[in-house]
Amino acid sequence: MAVVVGIVSQKGGVGKSTIARLLAREYANAGWQVKIADLDIAQGTSFNWQARRLRNDVKPVVPVERFGTVEQALRVADHYDLLILDGPPHSTAGTLRIAQASDLVLLPSGLALDDLEPSVLLAQELTQKGIPAGKLAFAFCRIGDSDAELTEAREYVNQAGFRALQEAMPERVAFRRAFDQGRSATETPFTSLNDRADAIAQSIINLVKGAHKDGENRPSTQAQHEGYSSEHPGAKVAQPRPARAR
Repeated sequence: MAVVVGIVSQKGGVGKSTIARLLAREYANAGWQVKIADLDIAQGTSFNWQARRLRNDVKPVVPVERFGTVEQALRVADHYDLLILDGPPHSTAGTLRIAQASDLVLLPSGLALDDLEPSVLLAQELTQKGIPAGKLAFAFCRIGDSDAELTEAREYVNQAGFRALQEAMPERVAFRRAFDQGRSATETPFTSLNDRADAIAQSIINLVKGAHKDGENRPSTQAQHEGYSSEHPGAKVAQPRPARAR
């Protein structure tokens, strides 16, 4: 059975597909069989990104498929090591199903209260409907250069009873240009930006390791690709790092 990571939001434009594509690319580059299930059938942001990636012959290939429902997406899970459920840009009835089906649920958010308040409300709604708070994690995206603002946002989330990734995705032109070419946030021309994005991916990988308790039962061939520890398929070791496709 695949590791399933759900990415949900209460509003659009907060970095949901950015995180989905980043995570998919890093696992695919390490040899995992990965699929992004794009559940936003209206916009298809990840699906359209994949088309650009294929046109530009960017490696590794990151399969993306559109699905109308979570159940449709879950039917293909057994064929992959990692299934990423890229949810619609607004909370729907399917959002709860994404959370129920996932080993880990990520909630991307900006730092302004316009983004934080609806995101925390969504997290609270999920926990009220039986999703453990420990299954949820906030990922801050499109942030500015203020460390104080980031600290305040993290404290806001923590005070609400939830956790946030220590790393955050800055707003940079180079990221947008990379996305336009079908590349992920670790595939820009700039090492410093790639490293920041890689640190976010590393934080998520560590959470996946903790969330997916039966990882030791997965085939050892999937756990022994470069950059991954044989003790768990989601345990990324410090050296060597997975080589990036350029």
